Amino acid sequence: MSRDYKGNDRKGGSRGNGGSLFIGILIGLVLGLGIALGVAWYINRMPAPFQPKAPAAKPGPAKAAVPDPVKAPDKPAADGKPRFDFYKILPGVEEPATDQQLRETKAAAKESFYLQAGAFQNAPDADNLKARLALIGVQASIQTTTLPDRGVWHRVRLGPYGNVEELNRTRDTLKKNGIDTTLIKVRDADK
Repeated sequence: MSRDYKGNDRKGGSRGNGGSLFIGILIGLVLGLGIALGVAWYINRMPAPFQPKAPAAKPGPAKAAVPDPVKAPDKPAADGKPRFDFYKILPGVEEPATDQQLRETKAAAKESFYLQAGAFQNAPDADNLKARLALIGVQASIQTTTLPDRGVWHRVRLGPYGNVEELNRTRDTLKKNGIDTTLIKVRDADK
């Protein structure tokens, strides 16, 4: 009988390992590309946090779309009840202030003055305004409060301010950058 001395044995499986390595790299590249495209699509779909929103269709002064709970009118609604009753809901420690009240109060121990840049029901909107203020160079804080029958509100405030000059400087800086503020007087009950 004749024997085949040529040998059919494959040596070390180098061809089999090379093929599986190539397939693994190819699968990894395809998965990485798919994940990168998914993340890019998700990021581009989200609104940009530092770009101002498009102006409203009707002309007029640029105002936040969310009503400011501090600027509540005292006009009664059609049913005889005041349209906003924030002053009755709150325990009486905050109220809007005028510039004259600010000048008359010489750093009273029981009163603090803040500038409120906005009030939002969505936390991301408040964060966007706070970031916008930070880019201007003004440090702000977000106060979250729950109002009965109104839900959760996120207020973007600057302060407290001890002197009128600093408050007016900050207000002018914000006005130059198109941000309207409201002066808020807070009475500290525990002092």
